[in-house]
Amino acid sequence: MTARYRGRFAPSPTGPLHFGSLVAALASYVDARAHAGIWQVRIEDVDEPRARPDAEAAILGTLERFGFQWDGEVVRQSARAERYARALLALRETRWAYECACTRRDLEGAPIGPGGERIYPGTCRAGVPPDRARRRERAWRVRVDRAVVGFTDRLQGPQRQDLGRDVGDFVVRRADGLFAYQLAVVVDDAEQAISHVVRGADLLASTPRQIYLQQALGFPVPAYLHVPVALNASGEKLSKQTRAAPLPRDPLPTLVAAWRFLDQPAPPATPASLPEFWRFAIRAWAPGRMPPVAMLPAPAAYGGPPAGERDSV
Repeated sequence: MTARYRGRFAPSPTGPLHFGSLVAALASYVDARAHAGIWQVRIEDVDEPRARPDAEAAILGTLERFGFQWDGEVVRQSARAERYARALLALRETRWAYECACTRRDLEGAPIGPGGERIYPGTCRAGVPPDRARRRERAWRVRVDRAVVGFTDRLQGPQRQDLGRDVGDFVVRRADGLFAYQLAVVVDDAEQAISHVVRGADLLASTPRQIYLQQALGFPVPAYLHVPVALNASGEKLSKQTRAAPLPRDPLPTLVAAWRFLDQPAPPATPASLPEFWRFAIRAWAPGRMPPVAMLPAPAAYGGPPAGERDSV
């Protein structure tokens, strides 16, 4: 693999980094550095009402404290609305996108797909129905018709999703005017020339939609590697919503724990410093050793179940 490798870590500024965030950051960072690649940081604040003003500084400060060194300037989605608007215009001009006046209440009776989302029934695909024409707030959706998207994840293996059956036409701009994550991340990855995406397996089900948009917009498709996400003692994904604890002040033991969580080779001796850990990790990185599963219990010290219970999860 050549130096054309370009990776990224893209946290949302809705709270401090936690153990699950660290696992994704660690995997993406060492994968990039092990291939002599570029590693960038992007703040995914496209959902501006959920962003916390203090969270970005806390995230960047934590990354620095843990020894991560990113390349170039930090990119912020909140400053890129014009780029997303141009992509939406391209989809509209080629008739991939259409206006939708449906509300969440309208879709309450729609079936739920494998990813837990309502499958859009296509109500507005041929035009907004007369009974909804007076609604001023309109979303924009991308039509999927009978598209089936397949790809091979570097860890999880072959993946296949029938977009029409499992998702339906999906939103690329919300009714409140904010651009959807699926469109923003595709535009960002293309503009930053991201060649490899390494992230948590909770986003595995979103990847076919992103590939579909990449193809519709004529963008290249990156290689994907989805690592296991960390679960808390209740079997929920560690996240801000499940009140995952912020990362502790001492970075080295936590980095070693994240390394072990990913089932990576044990160092010959406990690293004595951050530079020593990173030198070892970049040299020893073996993504093929990771278990090809979507989720694993976190260590008890970081919110997971006690050791005896982890064995049975």
